[in-house]
Amino acid sequence: MGKRFYEINVAGCKRKLHVINLNDEIAIAGFIILGDIELTEKTAAALAAKAPADTEVIMTAETKGIPLAESMARHMGLPYYVVARKSIKAYMENPLVVEDHSITTAGKQILCLMDDDIERIRGHKVLLVDDVISSGGSISALENLALQAGGQVIGRLAILAEGDAAKRHDITYLEELPLLKAE
Repeated sequence: MGKRFYEINVAGCKRKLHVINLNDEIAIAGFIILGDIELTEKTAAALAAKAPADTEVIMTAETKGIPLAESMARHMGLPYYVVARKSIKAYMENPLVVEDHSITTAGKQILCLMDDDIERIRGHKVLLVDDVISSGGSISALENLALQAGGQVIGRLAILAEGDAAKRHDITYLEELPLLKAE
């Protein structure tokens, strides 16, 4: 079978996304911003324009959200952003840890924050950022971490809302991304 593609136009960037079967019924269009500077910069600028003005901290999950959060922080004039890591590192003395379930990652994974990032969040207004929100598992895990760290979640932004996530009223996104039929 030949390769399948799904075309998208987001923040003025047209891209052909590879379609990947998740199982015998569902396929997704793989949206990868890593390495795509134009896409990262343009979507970050568009999301920064939609961000609450009183945002004090941007928080994202490792890995694909990192360049997006970094670019958004620059656009918004913020001095730093926080990354929830997918494993506990040796330099984390007292990490906060939550479980995460994602349709694109097999099995359970964890998200964790180190001491310095907990202090950056505590008592501050936190904006959660992700590249794609689909099932909502990752954004829920981020919110749980932010709340445990003593932050106040004031928004949830994503480049794309996939499938039923586009029906949610608690997220802001740039474009919809449908779930596709597997072939």
